[in-house]
Amino acid sequence: MRTLFDLSGEVAVVTGSSRGIGRAIAHRMAEHGAQVVISSRKQDACDAVAADINAALGKEAATAHAANISAKDDLQGLADFALRRFGKVTALVCNAASNPYYGPMSGIADDQFVKILMNNVLSNHWLIQMLAPAMLARGSGSITIISSIGGLKASTIIGAYNVSKAADMQLARNLSAEFGPNGVRVNCICPGLIKTDFARALWEDPETLTLATAGSCLKRIGEPDEIAGMAVFLASRAGAFTTGQAMVIDGGATIV
Repeated sequence: MRTLFDLSGEVAVVTGSSRGIGRAIAHRMAEHGAQVVISSRKQDACDAVAADINAALGKEAATAHAANISAKDDLQGLADFALRRFGKVTALVCNAASNPYYGPMSGIADDQFVKILMNNVLSNHWLIQMLAPAMLARGSGSITIISSIGGLKASTIIGAYNVSKAADMQLARNLSAEFGPNGVRVNCICPGLIKTDFARALWEDPETLTLATAGSCLKRIGEPDEIAGMAVFLASRAGAFTTGQAMVIDGGATIV
């Protein structure tokens, strides 16, 4: 009997998985039995992560295919690669994102705002539209978008990024309503402060880290693996009745 978290026979595509949260998700999904497609902008980085996962697990559980999320043709190539290689994709994790601007929204340039919305929202929409039809035809599948607690809060520094992450939550809700009757689930994970390169400015200096975590219940920064567990849950039988949700994992930062 398969356990609740067993992903044997599943095929997962994880964007932005050459480092940080995406890498942790890919590794843990492979560890739980899935075949995982590693994807980020650079093929050599993807190849290195796939090799590391395969070496750690002692089997070929990960393959690599580079794709720039801002290029629709690249995403189509990623979808085609996964479907051609494995014949199906049962779990999609849209993790890749960008934030090229820090400061008040009154100062953001049009091209910066457009890039944030393109990379953090529209690219997710594109890849979902490429992979969801086969899931819907099969009557099952899991789609997880990595949002952020920023989508739940105001900010005078990363306001445009927060707008995009709030949009991701609504994208998940809309698609869960559309796809649910055909057995496909769509959810968001909303991390708080996690120890990744993306958030390095907030944790590299001890004093800054203390200030950044002072408002959370656990008073510490999170680790990528502490997000990966939720991704495994959502893709597995354990999460089979969960859809349209924004799962907050932030050490209690948003309740204080």
